Amino acid sequence: MRLKEIRKQKNISQLRLAMDLHMSQNTISRYETGEREPGIAELIALADYFDVSLDYLLERTDSPK
Repeated sequence: MRLKEIRKQKNISQLRLAMDLHMSQNTISRYETGEREPGIAELIALADYFDVSLDYLLERTDSPK
C-alpha cells in the first residue's frame, strides 16, 4: 500500500492523518508497516482523503485517478 508515500508527499504527519480520519496514530503506523490491514471503509476513507483511487492506493496502478 502506498499510504506512507502519499502521506509524505502531501507533508502530512501520521498524527494529523489519524486525527482527521478519527483513528489512532498507532493504527496509521501499523497500516504503513503492513502490521495491520485496513478494512474497506478505511481504504475508502484514505483514498478519499488523499483524492486518489483505491487501485492507486493499493499499488494496482501508477495513475492516481
